[in-house]
Amino acid sequence: MYLVKSPLLLKWYYPSLLWNKSRTEKVIYLTFDDGPIPNVTDFVLKTLKAFNAKATFFCIGDNIQKHPDVFERVKNDGHAIGNHTFNHLKGWITEDETYLQNTIKCQQFTNSNLFRPPYGRIKKSQILKLQSQISNLEIVMWDVLSGDFDINLAPEKCYNNVIKNTRNGSIIVFHDSLKAFDRLEYALPRVLKYFTDKGFIFSTL
Repeated sequence: MYLVKSPLLLKWYYPSLLWNKSRTEKVIYLTFDDGPIPNVTDFVLKTLKAFNAKATFFCIGDNIQKHPDVFERVKNDGHAIGNHTFNHLKGWITEDETYLQNTIKCQQFTNSNLFRPPYGRIKKSQILKLQSQISNLEIVMWDVLSGDFDINLAPEKCYNNVIKNTRNGSIIVFHDSLKAFDRLEYALPRVLKYFTDKGFIFSTL
């Protein structure tokens, strides 16, 4: 069970986290979680380049370690990098110190002040610990979830999830993962074309 649009209650409970950017400018913030992965991340990079779009990649440290060449391509193409823990930990069921050390281990690869908790699940105590260890930390959530990770979701529905809920300043979640690829491959180029035709810019966080 997941909500495409982030509920106001969550935004109220976690007011210090970043849910969206300015609503006054026609800028959209695409984000990609769980990479880097050969072929899938390469598809994303190629598609973004075709539309002169920039994005933010929240990377798993273990995947960076396994695929350093793909990670270098992400950076060389001018995209932003964020920390997504080393092993994709779920904060709600992970002891705080374990969560902190796993994130710091990933930080050795990402060297970023951007962090997204896997599954969007993080305790307030974990937020405080991370903020005490990583300078100028920005914990990034989202206001539009594409649903590309849902293997039961039709690719067309994934596309419509984004089209119907995105507006100025939206932070959108896609996944450069094998699990998401069928829906990502369909939705991403169409999302880029739809909003480019409407005069939007795709920028990094």
